Amino acid sequence: MTSYFLGIDAGSSVTKVAVFDEKGQQLGMGFRRIRLQRPYPGWSELDPVLAWNAVSEAIRAALANAGIVGNDIAAVGLSAAMVGAWLVDDTGSALRPGIVWEDSRAQDLLERRAADVPDFYQRVFQSDGCVLQQGCTLPLLAWLRTYEPDVLDRAAHVFGYKDFLRLKLTGRVAADRTEAAVAPGSARQRDHSPEMLALFDVADLAHKLPAAADSETIGGFVTATAATATGLREGTPVAIGAGDVPATVIGASALESGMAMAVLGTTCMVGIVSDQPVFTPPNLGLLFTLPGENWFRAMVNVAGTLNLDWAIETLLPDLAGEPNLYARMEAMIAPLPIGNEGVTYLPYLSESGIIAPVVDHEARAGFYGLAPRHGRPHMIRAVYEGVTLAMRDLYQGLEGTGDKILLTGGGARSLMWTQMIADALGITVLVPAGTEFGARGAALLAATAIGRFGSIREASKATRQIQRRHEPDGSVKPAWDRAFANYRARRDSSLRR
Repeated sequence: MTSYFLGIDAGSSVTKVAVFDEKGQQLGMGFRRIRLQRPYPGWSELDPVLAWNAVSEAIRAALANAGIVGNDIAAVGLSAAMVGAWLVDDTGSALRPGIVWEDSRAQDLLERRAADVPDFYQRVFQSDGCVLQQGCTLPLLAWLRTYEPDVLDRAAHVFGYKDFLRLKLTGRVAADRTEAAVAPGSARQRDHSPEMLALFDVADLAHKLPAAADSETIGGFVTATAATATGLREGTPVAIGAGDVPATVIGASALESGMAMAVLGTTCMVGIVSDQPVFTPPNLGLLFTLPGENWFRAMVNVAGTLNLDWAIETLLPDLAGEPNLYARMEAMIAPLPIGNEGVTYLPYLSESGIIAPVVDHEARAGFYGLAPRHGRPHMIRAVYEGVTLAMRDLYQGLEGTGDKILLTGGGARSLMWTQMIADALGITVLVPAGTEFGARGAALLAATAIGRFGSIREASKATRQIQRRHEPDGSVKPAWDRAFANYRARRDSSLRR
């Protein structure tokens, strides 16, 4: 019996594919970069042809890296950046570039809608538990109706990125509950919401949104054409799949009520899994519907490791190409004390602002407390500390937290940064084994879909492996408390409340 599963995790800039066994062990991976297109201010799009080519090439690379062939894959799972809008006609051909979640073209339209409906944003939150982002599917449907009506009229289906990729793999149209619930939709019903469709004045377009299915069910089978492109076996089952955040929760083995998890990747997110939808604190953060009758209440700082990437490019161009860059950088900042001699950094490095601990679309990053005696080491340490303290800010906004948290994302590879997080939050930080948790979550959905696990919860828990454990150092708690107080003072003075 074939025991390998392939997981696809398609992001806005990188597509990653990995092969896993039934224990969740990664055997090989492949990736391809794809350029995000920004033809106008606020627009973020992907070329559908390039997106599919990237997936096809990454699948072939992952199979080769694992030393296997397509016939060895028992099932395929899908994950991708959530929401957005991908339009295809009744033959499955893309009608325009795919719009991704980062897109903000609908902001003016949303402001006009909110002026007409004073409780507009509150009604959205009460339905899906999320602060509305401009790149969600329903705002984009409304925008397309206004500005590209001819294209929208020709569209037979409008769905998310992973659903487009599944169509390319299987020839079948489908969608899943994790994305339907945040379209905006209904977190309680785990589906599209007629009330939300009406609120965005797109109720008559509901037929263009495919019906939502459970993520851990079969969504189709690899076609002959897709098999030729990817190297997979024709007829290989393909699971419905899930959005990238739900897939990461599954892949990090966090699909357990009460489990806290943080993602320190390009975006920084801190959340807790629950067995019922949580809508508090109100009008802040995001609520993700998870497979397995769970939900993930998350507080989000839109920019995570993006802050460090920016700092390296801007402040350390002379070191940017060195293979031991991170070791040198951390050695540079290690002698500086907690609190960084008064230099603070607010890590709001996103053009869309922030949605926690307050909603402020105008929030921007900045250094505070700089004096002539400070240099590059202070600024680099300020970035490390700023992201760490932002995570504490987010964590304190959650309800039902315990004494430990799972940490994933590129930032978890840093021993120094992980220990800073444990000390600043005052809790144990567990780093799961592995790196490609979105792809692993997708693969586990596929394994569950063909019956290798009794449930997706069982699959997530059964594959848990902890690589490192970081205990908080109580002796440095007062220093971190002072640093956090200074951080919050800077935060409060700069944000609209």
